[in-house]
Amino acid sequence: MIASPLGAYRPGTTWLHRLPAGPKLGLLALYGVLTVVVRGPWSSVAFVAFSLVLVAWARLPVRALLRGLRPLLPVVVLVTAFQVWQRGWPTAIHVVGDLVALVTAALVFTGTTRIDAMLDALTRGLGPARRLGVNPEKVALAFSLMIRAIPGVLEIAHETRAAAKARGLERSPRALLVPMAIRTVAQAYDTGAALHARGIGDD
Repeated sequence: MIASPLGAYRPGTTWLHRLPAGPKLGLLALYGVLTVVVRGPWSSVAFVAFSLVLVAWARLPVRALLRGLRPLLPVVVLVTAFQVWQRGWPTAIHVVGDLVALVTAALVFTGTTRIDAMLDALTRGLGPARRLGVNPEKVALAFSLMIRAIPGVLEIAHETRAAAKARGLERSPRALLVPMAIRTVAQAYDTGAALHARGIGDD
């Protein structure tokens, strides 16, 4: 099974595990703003170090962290190459360092927070938006479906690539993209049909 880039909850008794999902999500958002405001390669290195301290503090396995970061590797390589070509190494370190720091912090968040706690915090946070016609429960449901769909889409991509390689077509975009798109749409259709059968979204 392919690991989700969002990580998986791991029970624990650390302070990060005990911190409610709402404040924890707010701190994660504040951390994201901080990485944007504070610029420079050394600040990015400091952010990465801080995120790794959070990993150790939450007592998350290093292997689980590496599995969560693995899907990010192609993006890191491409962004690094582009930034070095356009703006040089300092900017590349700044951009990629901030990205890795934020994804690592997000993995800590998902690794120390139950999915149901995330959804409850999201529903409460969107409560005031009811006046604008927003349905917090449906937004939370959509968020939940997105989280659960990511591992499935990654698994489809892995199986499609393996099937194309077995036919000697691993370099053919059509052999990779068309079957993956069809299976992904079919999975979304099946999910929608299951929700409709339960009367969800009929209104």
